[in-house]
Amino acid sequence: MDQLKEACGVFGIRTQDEEAAHITHNALLALQHRGQEGAGIAVLKGSAILYHKNVGLVSEVFTPTVLKKLPEANLAIGHVRYSTTGTNNRENTQPIITEYLKGRIATAHNGNITNASEIRQKLQKIGCSFTASNDSETISSLIAYEALSCEEIETAVENAVKQLKGAFSLVVLTSQNKLIAVRDGWGFRPLCIGRNGKGVGLCSGSAALDSIGFSFERDVEPGEMIVIDEQFHMTSRRVLEQDKQGACIFEYIYFARTDSIIDRLSVYQARFNMGQELAREYPVDADIVCGVPDSGLAAAAGYAEESGLPLVSGFVKNRYIARSFIAPTQSQRDSTVTLKLNPLRVNVEGKRIVLVDDSIVRGTTRAKILRSLKKAGGKKVPLRNPSPPFRHPCYYGTDIDSEKVLIANQKTLSELTDFIGADSLGFISIEGLKHACRDGNLPYCTGCFDGGYPLDTVSLSKDQFE
Repeated sequence: MDQLKEACGVFGIRTQDEEAAHITHNALLALQHRGQEGAGIAVLKGSAILYHKNVGLVSEVFTPTVLKKLPEANLAIGHVRYSTTGTNNRENTQPIITEYLKGRIATAHNGNITNASEIRQKLQKIGCSFTASNDSETISSLIAYEALSCEEIETAVENAVKQLKGAFSLVVLTSQNKLIAVRDGWGFRPLCIGRNGKGVGLCSGSAALDSIGFSFERDVEPGEMIVIDEQFHMTSRRVLEQDKQGACIFEYIYFARTDSIIDRLSVYQARFNMGQELAREYPVDADIVCGVPDSGLAAAAGYAEESGLPLVSGFVKNRYIARSFIAPTQSQRDSTVTLKLNPLRVNVEGKRIVLVDDSIVRGTTRAKILRSLKKAGGKKVPLRNPSPPFRHPCYYGTDIDSEKVLIANQKTLSELTDFIGADSLGFISIEGLKHACRDGNLPYCTGCFDGGYPLDTVSLSKDQFE
């Protein structure tokens, strides 16, 4: 894989009607880009938390037959999963359901807890058992343990999150008829609030709120806990200190949908700004600018405007290639890229093309895209990237777990240019990237680019609990 896999997506809703499960399903469809390995929904019916979850895309997990069986309810949470810890199986899909003496909770988590193994060992010593191998089950179990000594479940959530290190945007559904959300003090991963005339929603991306007819209200602030009770009263309090930096800048480069707003900054505007910065840092004599769908398109538009070159559609995207597409032979695997992205020959033949893509992680996909453009008659193809080179692991919710897999650490710029077949290669500077995102509300984590992590880290493997 040459692309980073996305962080997970979470959603929670309390609504006056009893369509919470179906609204959650629609929201998860809009969050599908953040995780394609598994999906789940939990609802509160009376005092019982009922759920369905499994591996697969949202449409695969929630068939029409399954959707009909989901109980009518006005309170639900949902999750789409990409695994940063734990293997991809049903037990590791979310929401995580945890039973304890006082009731049941369902927890959905986006992020990565760097001290999860330490917490799990502590809980095991006092008798807690675990069926999954991810850090999210550790969070849910910790909340349940804290709930045993607390009168209010929100106090238990507060006590639990104060023990966590790392990245977490959480939504928690409780058998006490409350919907709770918490964002870590660094603000690593997005979490926002939306409303319509019938209810309140909590979500990993504002675009998903748009898709279900909710108006974006605001972001959950770093360190803030939101509680929505059965009277639809929403209370907010600071439960963690807001730290100096931490918001993942790669959300703006690639993870988030282009039509989202994160911490008061439009993702589209940030990507457009990145393209402008790239044009200033790496101008080139060319005929046209093309973006690689989908996350490279806004940056390509910015590059075109700043450079004065025409912006041209260079590819037709096949939107019906399934996640589960299997190519049994090497030659068929090599053709997968052109099955998904076919160059538009009429626009690129005989042209010098500035190609704008989102990032280079391992290099193989970019090489195939460049070869396809040249095969379609592209005369020269300089490549420009609105992401600096990846050189370091990420501990907060992506799948960069080793410096060894990163091609920027294996090859010089000249070697990398030759390897992918570009006529020249330019990466936006870290300072240029920060300037492109200057209108955001938070400082940023750029640890995967410069090793400057905002907090102490520990090495994690995907199977740290197995």
